[in-house]
Order: sequence, then C-alpha cells, then structure tokens
Amino acid sequence: MSLMQNLFGAAAAVALSAGAVLAEPALIFDLGGKFDKSFNEAAFSGASRWAEETGGSFREIELQSEAQREQALRRFAEAGSNPIVMTGFAFGNVLSEVAPDYPDTKFAIIDMVVDQPNVRSVVFNEHEGSYLVGMMAALASKSGTVGFIGGMDIPLIRKFACGYVQGVKAVNPDAKVIQNMTGTTPAAWNDPVKGSELTKAQISQGADVVYAAAGGTGVGVLQTAADEDILSIGVDSNQNYMHPGKVLTSMMKRVDNAVYDALKAGVDMETGFNVMGVANGGIDYALDEHNTSLVSDDMKSAVDGAKAQIANGALTVHDYMADNTCPM
Repeated sequence: MSLMQNLFGAAAAVALSAGAVLAEPALIFDLGGKFDKSFNEAAFSGASRWAEETGGSFREIELQSEAQREQALRRFAEAGSNPIVMTGFAFGNVLSEVAPDYPDTKFAIIDMVVDQPNVRSVVFNEHEGSYLVGMMAALASKSGTVGFIGGMDIPLIRKFACGYVQGVKAVNPDAKVIQNMTGTTPAAWNDPVKGSELTKAQISQGADVVYAAAGGTGVGVLQTAADEDILSIGVDSNQNYMHPGKVLTSMMKRVDNAVYDALKAGVDMETGFNVMGVANGGIDYALDEHNTSLVSDDMKSAVDGAKAQIANGALTVHDYMADNTCPM
C-alpha cells in the first residue's frame, strides 16, 4: 500500500473533495514499526482495543524515515482525522510547528510535551517502574552483577537507567550495574544484532540479569539472554511471553492505555499535560503464567510493598529528567 493510500484511502479522498470533515482518528507509529514487540506495538494494542470495543476504525502509518513526520501529520489533518495520535518524543518539534496550522484538530503525543492548546502531552514515570524491576533484578541475581541496555542515548532512556540502578541498590547496595546504550541516532531503536552483542559483553562481565529499554533492539537482548541461560527484563509491553521462564518480568509502560483513552475521547479529548505513573495505573511490572516460577512470594511482597509506597508518596524515585543527575 502506498503512503497516499495509507493516509487517505478512497473514503477520505471523496470527503475531501466534498469539503467534508472526517472525525476518524489516526495513529502514527515511530520508526521501528508497529510490531516492534515494544513501544509501538503497545500503541497499536490500545488502538485495536478501542476499535474492537466500539466498532470504530482508525487510520495508521508506519514511518520509514524522519522526513515523513511532518508529511504524515499534515496529510492526516487535511484528511480530517481527529484526534491524531503519535508515538515518540521525536515528533515534538514537528508537532509544535504543525498543530497551530490546524486549530480545530486535536493531537496527542506520547513521551514529549508540546505546549499548544490543541495538544494532549502524555508522559510516563518510567523511573518508578524501572525502580521496581531493578529490585526484582537484584533479588533474582546470583552474581550480584546486573545489566542495563538502553536504546538511543537520550535523557529519557537515562531516566529508565537511573530508576533501575536505584531499585537494584535499594536491595543490594554492593551490586554492580553495567550500563550500555545502543547508539546516538534513531537507528538505535531497531538494532537487535547490536542488542545481542551488548548482552554477550555484559554476560562476560558477570551480569546474570539484563534489563532492555531499547525498543526493537531489545528483541535481540531478550533472545540472547535466553540463549545464554540468564534472565532478562522486558519493557513497554509485556514481553514475558517471548521467552517463557527466561524473562524475569517486564516494565510495563501503559502506552496502550494512553492511546485507548485518546481515541475513546475522540474530538472531545481534553488537551494539556498528562502524567501516567504507578499511582494511576500508567506504570507497572508484569506477572503472568510465563514468569510466575521466577518470582517468589518474598520477591513479590518486597516489590509490591515498594509499589504501594511509590503510589502513596512515601517513596520517591529520583527523576533523571528533572536535573539530569542520578544520585547512584
């Protein structure tokens, strides 16, 4: 299907020629594709849930290059899609320029704040969930050495890393946390081979649990961890099923809920700044039939205790994004 077909379709083209305005929502996936088993796929899951529950439909596009960001936004807006939801911080600058040109269109952006009256900005307390899975990593580790593999080296991913280190150290102050980033360009989100190489390097340094916060690159991390008989931790979506009995847990960033809520609200979607964290169900860790054998009652009790303290404010996890420092 061509880009034009994907964005417009026959119905949209007819409506445009007649001067009609469609209210069918649209979803724009970031680079890496909607089936990345992580961030984008979580967004797709939320949109699909909305469509199944309501019988509605949504337009979508998987970007192939950075140059398509503005083109996709403008074409969806001109086709009458409303609201238009996009996944990823990289849409921030483009949306800041495009949103004022379409004041009657609602936009929702995940992982970035865009201060425009017709934009909903959704951000997550990823550091809170990373703290919880960091605790689990330390509790499960036999070597006292665990790893973190991030995607693109940006403050957002260092926010994951910092929360993870804090969680590890809360359990074992003497633990060693090895950290690597995959790269400094958007290609870092979709490089499972590099993810595999970094995992092997961390294993050689003694890591027996590795947390991947790297989008599609994490697929390589989880696969290699399973092959090398160590534990991994997934991210964004529940990735426990990918290697049952080998994925300790997944730090669930409920991008699916953010997308679902935006589509459910439709043209009446409230704009402004939205934060999703442990307290409001936006962040959690995954426990299911694929990892129950790995999570002891004591481990669950410790992590759930910390989760409750984060939710009620008794425990505050340092946010790297607040001052670009990590106390650990």
